[in-house]
Amino acid sequence: MSNVPGGKELEEQKLFEKNIKNDFYSIDTSGMSESEKQSFYCEKLKKLIRNMEQEKGRKLTCNVTTFGCQMNARDSEKLMGILKEAGFEETESENADFVIYNTCTVRDNANQRVYGRLGVLNGFKKKNPSMKIALCGCMMQEQVVLDKIQKSYSFVDLIFGTHNIYKFAELLLRCYESKGMIIDIWKDTDQIVEDLPVSRKYPFKSGINIMFGCNNFCSYCIVPYVRGRERSREPKEILLEIERLAADGVKEVMLLGQNVNSYGKNLKEPISFAKLLQEVEKIDGIERIRFMTSHPKDLSDELIDVMKHSEKICKHLHLPLQSGSTEILRKMNRRYTKESYLDLALKIRKEIPDIAITTDIIVGFPGETLADVEETIDVVKQVEFDNAFTFIYSKRTGTPAAAMENQVPEEVVKEGFDKLLKVVQDTARKRVKRLEGQVMTALVEEVNEQDSSLVTGRLSNNTIVHFKGDASLIGQIVPVSLDKCEGFYYIGSLVEKGSQVEK
Repeated sequence: MSNVPGGKELEEQKLFEKNIKNDFYSIDTSGMSESEKQSFYCEKLKKLIRNMEQEKGRKLTCNVTTFGCQMNARDSEKLMGILKEAGFEETESENADFVIYNTCTVRDNANQRVYGRLGVLNGFKKKNPSMKIALCGCMMQEQVVLDKIQKSYSFVDLIFGTHNIYKFAELLLRCYESKGMIIDIWKDTDQIVEDLPVSRKYPFKSGINIMFGCNNFCSYCIVPYVRGRERSREPKEILLEIERLAADGVKEVMLLGQNVNSYGKNLKEPISFAKLLQEVEKIDGIERIRFMTSHPKDLSDELIDVMKHSEKICKHLHLPLQSGSTEILRKMNRRYTKESYLDLALKIRKEIPDIAITTDIIVGFPGETLADVEETIDVVKQVEFDNAFTFIYSKRTGTPAAAMENQVPEEVVKEGFDKLLKVVQDTARKRVKRLEGQVMTALVEEVNEQDSSLVTGRLSNNTIVHFKGDASLIGQIVPVSLDKCEGFYYIGSLVEKGSQVEK
């Protein structure tokens, strides 16, 4: 089936593209700041979408699909904010007028999922030739990916990366005025553009980017190559954004960065992450503060002390281990040892006894033996993680680890992974179960997907609890009795306010 429209539809499309092209090239943005320039493009885009609505006799639909981490999820809220500002109507269906995939490339299976879904989008586009398909995010920063998309997925209309997401409205204008594939990939940037539209998934909680990029260069990780060098936002901009969120009813914020512990080091007036947290605490209306991710090499005594005495910082710390073998950690370029990690984790346990510590662990890194896995299992037993995200090593082209010798045979990886996973699960179940019978506060996030008579809430320590309730509770922080532990979550019951509650 041809992708080319015919007859009257073709003539209307040509006229439309001509008008857009004339309008686009008449834009003069000289002398504007980048923020002003993008706001200007947003207004132009809004006019363009109104014209398209009139021609089609309906609202244009859009879909944003996110692959990857909380940073990507926050970026997707910005993409959706610009699309809604332009006049698009959000839809859950990927059979929409405009679809964008915000991609992840930390592991190869994320790339494969994107390729698989693109085939489905091509089918939609054949039936709706005016449909536009865009790709952005970390995966797009890899040259091998760009080469493959240009060769095998030529129906994609727009590709951009991680550094120029703020140009989305401008790129979308170019997308509509051009017939070919538009590619706008930057290797790096020092730009941070504020005040772009955002469409939050939840009205009561929000992620906040406090920094971008990473300087750690762990040997297995592609993030520094696709996200660039560390860039911290100015604290006044962060605090102003959070104040606006609080005024809009947000109760919980999550401060986001590849390594939040190194926040502020590259600012003209340096500030520590711990001091930023103290400033966030002062904002009225914000009741809970979360953050991730923390690199063990940079976690300070100052931060531990601030968390210990805070009334708002949640009792949860994500502290990636990756391996318990000092030799493997050296090859990973993690810049800490098994012993230093244990000292830090046990210090945190001592200073903040009710804290939940979660972690990431990789199995099968080049050169890892089953003896190395036993070292990791030893750390799991000593720290007693509340949860651990365990991954099989994924070779990422362009990273030092991909070129290392002694890639581990699949059967050895599986043996080590299965053994580690059992210990992780057994330890986590014991940690979660210790709260059984207590009353704690939970932020109600949604009506339970499996049982509409229940709502789902999240404790300060990040544990999930399901209990009887309705949609009127969503967004409220309520006391809940943790009646029965079901492995990694609780079945609970709502408690009358005024009862003795553990935060």
